[in-house]
Amino acid sequence: MKRNVRLCGCMLAGLMCAWNVTFAQCPVSGDYSKYINWTLGKSWSNGFKAMPDVCTNLKEFYSQYHKNKAQWDAAFQWLAQTDLEHIPAGKHDIPGTTLSVSVEDSANKPLDKCGSESHYHHIDLQYVVKGTERFGLLDHDSSYPNQAYKPDFMGYTYEVEKTMFIDSTPGRFFLFFPSDWHIAKVQTEKESQDIRVVVIKLDYVK
Repeated sequence: MKRNVRLCGCMLAGLMCAWNVTFAQCPVSGDYSKYINWTLGKSWSNGFKAMPDVCTNLKEFYSQYHKNKAQWDAAFQWLAQTDLEHIPAGKHDIPGTTLSVSVEDSANKPLDKCGSESHYHHIDLQYVVKGTERFGLLDHDSSYPNQAYKPDFMGYTYEVEKTMFIDSTPGRFFLFFPSDWHIAKVQTEKESQDIRVVVIKLDYVK
């Protein structure tokens, strides 16, 4: 599976302004106007103010949201109504669902200390509440599994030179679908590597 984060080139300038973030060399092709307009309309947000990163697979976001609307609505409502800066670290259940939230006070690490991953049956929603977290997005052509699959996790061998790195800060969130092979909590050039991160694992519906 290859990353499918295809956006129409003529829409990128508008997206960058609407997202208010820096575009970071995401692949560009195809007509995604339907998914861009839906995302910008924020009917999905339930009051959550952050926007998805510009490299999000918006087609998958649209599809998965509509296949499992109740779960996504509950997740975004919890994010909107929770004091994310002061809630205790640890696991928290989202009422009325099978979802749990992991609130982590952690720190970025050197790249060689970070593992890569993907998930077959879940979608990682990751939001940085404090600090800056760096993510790596693996190139599928040069990466390959380096272990047997164990539910719900797969690790990869990859080439650093072909990996795209993107910094996550408050104001936007990341969605990692099964085709998004990724690395989390990579060290940045910032003075402080301390971060507070919220992670929700949503069900991936085929």
